[in-house]
Amino acid sequence: MLSDAAPLVFPALLILAGIFDCLTLKIPNWLTATVALLFFPVAWLTGLPGHEYLIHIAAALFMLAAGYGLYAAGLFGAGDAKLMAAAALWFGWPASMPFIVYTVLAGGVLAVLVLIWNLVKTDQEIRGHSWISRFERLKPNVPYGVAIAAGALLAYPQAWSMVS
Repeated sequence: MLSDAAPLVFPALLILAGIFDCLTLKIPNWLTATVALLFFPVAWLTGLPGHEYLIHIAAALFMLAAGYGLYAAGLFGAGDAKLMAAAALWFGWPASMPFIVYTVLAGGVLAVLVLIWNLVKTDQEIRGHSWISRFERLKPNVPYGVAIAAGALLAYPQAWSMVS
């Protein structure tokens, strides 16, 4: 019975991370650590073969390095980089590829929506400013944890823990 509920852990934690990021623009370290650490008992409960653990860990380390590269470039938050790595631990390789693609697509849609929201927020904010000058000054904060959660949820049915 516990092994039947185990695959629900990852989606629930990612949804929680998306909510935290949307509300606070921060992803708590305890939540990211929980996502990463719970992979191991869930993998064991669902029967992941022993040699596959290294593939999952390698995917997470690769994603952590890529995420911190994006963080250093100012395109990503540190919490986002850590959450991407923790999520990649659940996917392994090559199942991380659909996760990455879905996350990038969701992030693009989210960035456009946040940009539009910031452009049309209130009449008082834009009074006296042209749309072009407002657009040039705008650097909206995108809660990319929402995109990570969406990408993970879209890719998760194809992952190892959902296979019977």
